Amino acid sequence: MQELRGTFGSLSATRTLRRVLLRPPRTDELASWHDFGWRGEPDPNGIAEEHAALCVLLSDAGAEIVLADEHVPGDPDAIYAYDPVLIGPEGAILLRIGKPGRVGEAAALEPALTATGVPIAASMDAPATADGGDMFWLDEQTLLVGRGYRTNDAGIAVLRTLLPAVDVLAFDLPHLRGRAEVLHLMSLVSPLDEDLVVAYSPLLPVRLVELFEERGIGIVDVPDNEFESMGPNVLALAPRVGLALERNRETRRRLERAGVTVLTYEGAELSKGDGGPTCLTQPLLRN
Repeated sequence: MQELRGTFGSLSATRTLRRVLLRPPRTDELASWHDFGWRGEPDPNGIAEEHAALCVLLSDAGAEIVLADEHVPGDPDAIYAYDPVLIGPEGAILLRIGKPGRVGEAAALEPALTATGVPIAASMDAPATADGGDMFWLDEQTLLVGRGYRTNDAGIAVLRTLLPAVDVLAFDLPHLRGRAEVLHLMSLVSPLDEDLVVAYSPLLPVRLVELFEERGIGIVDVPDNEFESMGPNVLALAPRVGLALERNRETRRRLERAGVTVLTYEGAELSKGDGGPTCLTQPLLRN
């Protein structure tokens, strides 16, 4: 596996975040919020203010901010920059998102990626589907992938072909409420260090729990009443430093007891579409 490069390199989900891509909300795209399953209508001014505050928070934490502003007509979910792309050892893999209204998002991120020095290594075509929210790097040789309604077998096969030196480990995701509601792998678990994750254990795949046990990875459990409010959705800013939604106070207390420093953002408008800090950000460089 080649070493991290100066402009990109994110084959870890927990090393110190140095460069991160975000996509600001656009008023004309937000109009389709109901069709995309958001829990409420976002206030255009409020969501813009929250996104700007998030960018300041990430910048203050030491990350260079890259903004993607290519238009994605009628797609409020385009603010969730993590889903359309996987950053691999050779550059960005443009994924084919499993939600039909979002398929244009990967191409829309391409100009910002190339402008900041991230090459486009490959792109995914039909019938393959894969959402970034269904995958994260456990280490430089191991990519975890959730097989669910948004990421299919063909998508996983493409990832294995594109990443021949990587162990792409797939885990079946629970049905829960079915196709109508998104359930990503990272709806259930987020890594915070090489030996620590935060997760909603009752819905974790058994084989994934066993993998964590085999590798000595501890689990900070999210309480039942904070699963729906995205308690497992925590972005690692550095080893044992996380960014979480303010409302999940018990999860924060449990993380702090485990030695994690927790920063928070409000997200009342920004996370109405069930997208937390890991969804809103596409890490480009960690070291």
